[in-house]
Amino acid sequence: MPNPDPQPQANAEPQASGKPEPLGQTQPPTTSATTNDSPAFGWSAYAERINGRFAMLGFVAVLLIEALSGDNFLHWAGLVP
Repeated sequence: MPNPDPQPQANAEPQASGKPEPLGQTQPPTTSATTNDSPAFGWSAYAERINGRFAMLGFVAVLLIEALSGDNFLHWAGLVP
């Protein structure tokens, strides 16, 4: 027995050019570098993404300090003698 309420498919009918024709409003891809998440307090995907980006910047900064100074970061910062 067919489903009485089938869901429409977004890319159901191809055009003559071979590109699929959307049947409604197209959705942006779910794997994107940007996000529509708003900043929120606590453990949110937005907070984790920003935290990861700042951690990568900090790691690159430490590598640059070590490469340019010729010394390790802890000695350069004066944390170890």
